[in-house]
Amino acid sequence: MIRCYITDRLVGQAASLPHLSLDSVALNLRAGIEWIQIREKDLSARDLYELVRAAKALPNPGGTKIIVNTRIDVALAASADGAHLPSGSPECRRWRGIVPAGFLLGVSCHTVEEVAAAQSEGAGYVLFGPVFAPISKTSVLAPRGLQGLAKAVGATRVPVLALGGITADNISSCMATGAAGVAGISLFQKVPSAC
Repeated sequence: MIRCYITDRLVGQAASLPHLSLDSVALNLRAGIEWIQIREKDLSARDLYELVRAAKALPNPGGTKIIVNTRIDVALAASADGAHLPSGSPECRRWRGIVPAGFLLGVSCHTVEEVAAAQSEGAGYVLFGPVFAPISKTSVLAPRGLQGLAKAVGATRVPVLALGGITADNISSCMATGAAGVAGISLFQKVPSAC
């Protein structure tokens, strides 16, 4: 199972200092979480770069992949392991010529059609959701449910990770659909051993 912690230092924190994300990253690296997506949308390119470089410098005994949300330029400059693109981004295959071999490129998808398109456009994985009502933020999208997740999994050969409202109590239900893993903010923010 792939577990993907998505950082957001503004969730459940009294302050918005970048070190709060770094503290959570260190906690999840020690827990052996497979992927960490650094998603700090309000940071400047320089501050995001510095945060990613600092995350890459932390002890990483499990070989956790560090992925940068949206900013492929920052991911490449900071020697991250991949980048995650929002729904509607330019096709992943457009980036394949400039990223190194093995660089992860993923896409957020909200419909089965988007999942199929992401595969045909060269995505290496997709985050599908919201499966359940999100815990850490509001969403205008209706939850897709476990049936929606199962349909998304069936529409592609690339790994699909469930996103949105994922808790320790519903992980096994998500995995029963054939999902490759789960992703979330709240699930990993403080207690990564919960899954």
